[in-house]
Amino acid sequence: MVKPYILVAEDDADDRFLLETAFTENGFGEELVFVENGVDLMDFLYRLAADPPGEKGMPGFILLDLNMPRKDGREVLKEIKEHKQFRKIPVIVFTTTKNETEINRCYELGANSYVVKPVGFDSFLQTISDIRAYWFTIARIP
Repeated sequence: MVKPYILVAEDDADDRFLLETAFTENGFGEELVFVENGVDLMDFLYRLAADPPGEKGMPGFILLDLNMPRKDGREVLKEIKEHKQFRKIPVIVFTTTKNETEINRCYELGANSYVVKPVGFDSFLQTISDIRAYWFTIARIP
């Protein structure tokens, strides 16, 4: 069985560090695979799709920042959800954007969840723990 991992699209180095710290502090064993923009995220997924079955497998879920260089999160979300092989991967938009129009747009594009990044470290730890628990323990994905 392929070990689950999380694909994280995040261009901010501080946020990547916070995510790594949250997983370490919570004692989670899943690998975090980071990409810094939407182009790299899609390249990663297309390489996975081309690999022989079972080599790495698809990510357990994707944490997707919206505001990234080269290809933003909205474009990536749309591309993932329109692709036959990728559309079942849960995509959690994880961003600082609180705009209701933006939230609705992301759900219309196929986001599975929309989470605003918490400000405090303890809240950040709890939010990451909740997201992980939901997608790896509670939710059932085909």
